[in-house]
Amino acid sequence: MSEPSQGAARHVPLSAVLRPLARWETGLAVLLVAIGIFGALSSPQFWTSGNVFNMGVTSGEIAIMALPMTLIIISGEIDLSVASTLGMSSALLGFLWARHWPMLVIFAVLVLLGLAAGLLNGLLVTRLGLPSLAVTIGTLALYRGIALIILGSNTVSNFPAAYTSIGVNAVPHTDIPWSIAIFVVLAVVFGVVLHATATGRSIYAMGASPEAALFAGIRVKRIKTLLFMTSGLVCALAGVLWTFRLATAVQNNGVGAELNVVAIVLLGGVSIFGGKGSIGGVVLAVLVFAGLEGALLLTNFNQEAIGIVIGGLLLISVFVPNAVPALSRARALIRSGNPTSGVSHE
Repeated sequence: MSEPSQGAARHVPLSAVLRPLARWETGLAVLLVAIGIFGALSSPQFWTSGNVFNMGVTSGEIAIMALPMTLIIISGEIDLSVASTLGMSSALLGFLWARHWPMLVIFAVLVLLGLAAGLLNGLLVTRLGLPSLAVTIGTLALYRGIALIILGSNTVSNFPAAYTSIGVNAVPHTDIPWSIAIFVVLAVVFGVVLHATATGRSIYAMGASPEAALFAGIRVKRIKTLLFMTSGLVCALAGVLWTFRLATAVQNNGVGAELNVVAIVLLGGVSIFGGKGSIGGVVLAVLVFAGLEGALLLTNFNQEAIGIVIGGLLLISVFVPNAVPALSRARALIRSGNPTSGVSHE
């Protein structure tokens, strides 16, 4: 009697073995390795320390903005005003510096600006019940218009070297750009909040079923408002880093960057419908995005067509996760709709 039970215990279904390999993060890791090989074959410069550093510098602000976007999309909302908030922060930074404000005071003002921008989004979505897609498309244009009013066609580029070096130099005694170091710290913080706290569980619950979350006593409106405020604050910080990296404040800094942010988050396995996703997947997506962009820059690829690649990644990241469940449901319907299935005829 013991032998069959031992054999049954030793038997492991093939699906159980393959399930970890089918995780989205596993696919991203394989894609990352493939991009590394492609980059090395495309140019011997790809894996040089200078090129790796440059890939980190150019993708740092986008990576930072992807973190709060991850939590917002998991909660069932979206924020398309992230790049405009960055641009508004950059414009106000240049405007105040040109009028000889102390830099620390400017930083404090930008913190308030980011929180106010996020608060407006949050209140319109949670208190008025407006869809976040429509709201943030509106504030995308609003914040970009405010940046234009603040700075106009002027350019401010006389920032002290002590600040502009933050955008292009490494953290002392390392080869890590400041923006990537900040991203790593924030990724740990956001990861802990999302995966190891009651707030994170509430965010998943809101994205999976807002009605059920309300009945469970979750303060949906408050949490979503705080998420939008966090996004505004982080994007204002990204605006400072962007300005110092370019050593220039102009009203159109970061134009179009919201597409990159959304593409990274969805490529990281976050469901556009909410309720699913992880910070680890988004971190892998950041590496994939930076590596692919860096590899293409070293080839003869038309750099003006880089949007085609980003758009393709965006479509794939939306289609593939939803295609597999759809095919499974279709197969189940076909099987259940077969009137002769399992029936013997005399």
